Amino acid sequence: MIEDKPTRTELSELGEFGLINHLASFARSENSSTLKGIGDDAAVIDCGDKAMVITTDLLVEGVHFDLSYMPFKHLGYKAVVVNLSDVYAMNAIPTQITVSLAMSNRFPLETMEELYQGIRMACDMYGVDLIGGDTSSSKHGLMISVTAVGFAPKEDIVYRSGAKENDLICVTGDLGAAYMGLQLLEREKQIFLENPEIQPDLEGNDYILERQLKPEAGKATILKLKELGIKPTAMIDVSDGLSSDLLHICDKSKVGCAIYSEKIPVDHLTYTVAESFNLDPTTCALNGGEDYELLFTISQADFEKIKDFKGISVIGHITNAESGKMFITNSNQAIELTAQGWNAMN
Repeated sequence: MIEDKPTRTELSELGEFGLINHLASFARSENSSTLKGIGDDAAVIDCGDKAMVITTDLLVEGVHFDLSYMPFKHLGYKAVVVNLSDVYAMNAIPTQITVSLAMSNRFPLETMEELYQGIRMACDMYGVDLIGGDTSSSKHGLMISVTAVGFAPKEDIVYRSGAKENDLICVTGDLGAAYMGLQLLEREKQIFLENPEIQPDLEGNDYILERQLKPEAGKATILKLKELGIKPTAMIDVSDGLSSDLLHICDKSKVGCAIYSEKIPVDHLTYTVAESFNLDPTTCALNGGEDYELLFTISQADFEKIKDFKGISVIGHITNAESGKMFITNSNQAIELTAQGWNAMN
């Protein structure tokens, strides 16, 4: 009798989001204090009058960062900020982090000190406490896992699922800069590998390099929205790319959307560098990822409050689900919005 071979499904067939959705089917919430589990920027725990939000990210050498051009101090800073960004995306304020490391013996103590200097800088910048973590050896490279905790009144928490038809779609800052910073670093790395005598040509590109190597989280925006009395109806941080993250909001809220090419904010340097790479700047803004800007929806009634707030762009509006998720070009052509952003399983 010939036994059937066990089924083998390659993870690449699912992709990162497909894998997350698949594994989420194993999660069960048995405790009434769990207000939100998997499926948002952070989990939400009932703490009486307040809610606690918890999020964690794992950064792996060779997948999420390249030490040939990522300074250890910047890496420590970025590892913290990408987690704090998730807390702000829940409309909460981060208060504590833990940091866990797995490292090979190729790293001396001095490099770990540089890493923690960056972690300390981020803690000081955003007013959070480093309260613990874990360390382990690794046979291959460096892995960093940061868990961030934050709090907000329960009624202030914003989920991805609250967007409603006719809400305005807003985004902070500008998009695509981090992606172009990465392209520039990768190009100069390849040139150096082919000819170590040639020094990297990075002059004049500080803005996009900083957006890739040392991003910032949306603390100022959250505080300003609270000051203006605006509670977004839905929110997410732009980590995987505008298109992917807006689709997360639409899927969770069971709505459609329309965003306009001419409204998407792209910095002049990002635009120029993208064209030098023969890339479309708007496509980079849609799909680049790692911007860590805040993407959120608000009621039209709040437009008057927000219209003069520099640093926030209204890029479209929420529609009904039947209208689809559409990207409107400069020539007024409607194209279906697709998720083409960062996917760690590729």
